[in-house]
Amino acid sequence: MSDSVKTSPVWQEPQDAPETSLPLSGAWDVCVVGAGIAGLSTAYRLSREGKRVLVLDDGKVGGGMTSCTTAHLASVIDDRFTEMERLHGQDGARKAHDSHAGAIDFIEETVRRENIDCGFTRLAGYLFLAPGQPAKMLEQEEKAAGHAGQEVERLARAPWTEFDTGPCLRFANQGQFEPMKYVRGLARAVTRHGGQIVGNVHVKMVEGEARRVVTDKGQIVHAEAIVVATNSPVNDRLVIHTKQAPYMTYVVALRVPKGAVPLGLYWDMQDPYHYVRLADEETLIVGGEDHKSGQASDHQERFDRLEGWARERFPRAEALTNRWAGQVMETVDGLAFIGRNPDDAANVFVATGDSGMGMTHGTIAGLVLGDLILGRDNPWAALYNPARKRFGALRDFLSENLNVAAQYGKWLTPGEFESAEEIKPGSGAIVRDGLFKLAVYRDEGGDLHACSAVCPHLSAIVSWNDAEKTWDCPAHGSRFDCQGKVINGPANTSLRQAEVPAPH
Repeated sequence: MSDSVKTSPVWQEPQDAPETSLPLSGAWDVCVVGAGIAGLSTAYRLSREGKRVLVLDDGKVGGGMTSCTTAHLASVIDDRFTEMERLHGQDGARKAHDSHAGAIDFIEETVRRENIDCGFTRLAGYLFLAPGQPAKMLEQEEKAAGHAGQEVERLARAPWTEFDTGPCLRFANQGQFEPMKYVRGLARAVTRHGGQIVGNVHVKMVEGEARRVVTDKGQIVHAEAIVVATNSPVNDRLVIHTKQAPYMTYVVALRVPKGAVPLGLYWDMQDPYHYVRLADEETLIVGGEDHKSGQASDHQERFDRLEGWARERFPRAEALTNRWAGQVMETVDGLAFIGRNPDDAANVFVATGDSGMGMTHGTIAGLVLGDLILGRDNPWAALYNPARKRFGALRDFLSENLNVAAQYGKWLTPGEFESAEEIKPGSGAIVRDGLFKLAVYRDEGGDLHACSAVCPHLSAIVSWNDAEKTWDCPAHGSRFDCQGKVINGPANTSLRQAEVPAPH
C-alpha cells in the first residue's frame, strides 16, 4: 500500500469538544454520555426545549464510530422492506420508513435553521441485484417498499455509464452530507442553546436511581435523566447485547474524474452488500466486505477485494486515496434500540443498534428520546423500544448467541505463536502464558507490550485486527487499541496490563 493512502477517513476528522474545562459538579436536567450523532441529536433537541443538558465523551466530538460513517441518509432500510414487513408487519415497516424519512427531514431543517455548511443535498437511491440473483427479489422489494410508503420505480439499470447493473429500483428523496461538518455544526448549536459539552471524560458508572453519573476520576454529575449513546451501551451488562451483534465493515475511497459517476446512493443485494456514494464530485466511497468483529484474519484481503469490486464497475477510477474500517451493531430485527434501558431505572435511556444506518438512527434517537424525556407521545417509540421482542427474529437471536457462546472455546486453544519473540513489528498476536492468554503487541521500534487477552466485559478472548491495529472482542464488539486501552464498548475498562512472557 502506498504511503499516500490514508487509513482513516481524513475528511471526517473529529474535533475537540467545544468545552474542556467545565467543572462537572452541579445538577443538570439531562446528562448525555457520548458525543456522536445520537448523543448530539438528543442534546440538541432537548437544549432547544430549554433543558439544561451536559454531554460527556471520553474523546472528541464525533470521534467514535460516527467519524467512520459513509453517511448515507436513507429512508430505504438496509435490511430491506421485505424483511421489515416480515418482522414488524406492514404498519411497522411503514413506521420504519417514516422515521428514517423524518430523520432526513430533521437534518435538512437543522442545517437550514442553524446555518450548518455541510453540503446537505437531496438525491435518489438505487438498489440493484447481485450477479445471479433472481429478478423476483427486486419485484418483492418494490412491492414491500410501496406498502411502506416509499416512492419507488423500477428502471432497466442504475445510471452508471460504464457498468450495466441490470434492473434496479430507484428511490426518491434520499440525502447525503459531509458528516463531521454536520456534527460540528450540531455541537455548536447545542452550546448556543445553552448546553455544555465536555471531552476527554471517561464515565465509569451510570446510577439511575441515584440520578448520577460518576467519572473514573471520582467526579459526580447529578442529572434527572441520563442518556447513554456510546454506540454500544457501556451501562448494560447483558440484556441488549444478546439482541445485537458487532460487525466490521470496510471502506475504500478512490479519486474519479468529475462527472464520471452520477450523484446518488447505490446498494446491491449481495450478502454482505456493497454500498456506494460520492463524498464530493471527485471522491468515490465504496463499502462492504462485512464480517463479525474479531472473527476474521483477512482484513487486508477484504480491502483488496473491495477495491477490485469498485474498479470493475468504475473503470475510470484513479488512485486509491483512503481506506478504513468501522463497526456497526446489527440488531436481530434490523432496527435500533432507542428508549428506556431494560431492567434499569426509568430515567436511564439508551441509543444503540445502528444496523448500518447510524446517521438516521442516531437522528431518530434525538427525536424519540427527546419526546420520552419531555413526557410527550412519539409515534415511533414502541417500534424502537429496547425491551421489544419480535418472534420472527428468534432464529437470528439464537444463531447470534450460539456464535457468541462458541467464542469462549478460545480459552482452551493454544496461542497463535509459541513465543512473543515471533511477533513482527507493528503486529500483535495472542500468546499463551501458562493458564493465561496474553494480547501481545510489538511496536515499530521492536518493543513488546502485553496485556490480558480477556475482555473485561464478559471475559471472551480478544483477537488482533491487523488493518486497524486494534484488539477486537469477538463476542460483543468491545475494541481496544494496540496497547489495550478501551476505545469502544460495551467494555468500559481497558485490558489489564501484564508482563511480557519470557522467551521459551
